[in-house]
Amino acid sequence: MSNIGLIIEEKSADIGNFLVGRLLPFREKRAVGPFVFIDHMGPAALKDYQNLDVPPHPHIGLSTLTYLFEGSIQHKDSLGSDIEIKPGAVNWMTAGKGVVHSERTPEYLRHTEKHLHGFQIWVGLPKNLEQSEPSFHHTEAEEIPVWNEGDLQYKLIAGELFSRKSPVPVHSKLFFLEIKSQTSRKLNIGNDLFGEVAMYVLEGNVMTDGHTFGGKQLLIAKNANLCEFEIGENATVYLFGGEPFDEERFMFWNFVNSDKEIIEKAKQNWHDQNLEAFPKVPGDDVEYVPLPKAILKNK
Repeated sequence: MSNIGLIIEEKSADIGNFLVGRLLPFREKRAVGPFVFIDHMGPAALKDYQNLDVPPHPHIGLSTLTYLFEGSIQHKDSLGSDIEIKPGAVNWMTAGKGVVHSERTPEYLRHTEKHLHGFQIWVGLPKNLEQSEPSFHHTEAEEIPVWNEGDLQYKLIAGELFSRKSPVPVHSKLFFLEIKSQTSRKLNIGNDLFGEVAMYVLEGNVMTDGHTFGGKQLLIAKNANLCEFEIGENATVYLFGGEPFDEERFMFWNFVNSDKEIIEKAKQNWHDQNLEAFPKVPGDDVEYVPLPKAILKNK
């Protein structure tokens, strides 16, 4: 019997001036463990007049994880963080009760041809941390655990797995793992996994239950403990997963919370530009992404 319970096809989504491939949320699967949102950005080739420009926008009740394969993004937030995200590094921002950030092409690249490729991920927070103070942590590429087993290379981008721990300060039991192969071989890692698990094939293919799967699909396992597959030659796959929360998480626009009323209050605060709830982003305080029309309660 197949262990694949659901196949989610990557679908295009417009984030302003840039198209991404959305994997989560999906109508039949709103989350995988604590992962509530996964966007695959690119690969995109940008001309010298094209840039990523996502103006300041708010979040509550989640942590954002940005991980690039190629390119560069300048992250600025209302905590005062101002850092360039480069390939292999992990940008981890915990919104808690509220944070504002922008994502743009760095100034020194804005008039050159460039590429952009990576993941943008939202991870829900445990209920007791949904209203916590916001925080920011940046982990450089060389700090991420990487190890080889034969001709396989593993990288634990976030969480704990295989008796290893990433330095990214996550808030619940989860894992975000990269596996790269040189040759085709079978893997049975189910005994090491926990909670729920999904696989994304970035390069090459994987074979399981007599079927071959390539890119632009998120494969959801019925049972993480039965995770067995054959990874193809020169393939790169990512495993996302962990323990799901007891309470349902609601998502509206950029807000995630287990309490709908808290989301409604955040919507109103952002609409009103309440600076106590959502401070300005230092160095990027001229424009902002407005609340989408007609989404305020009873409006």
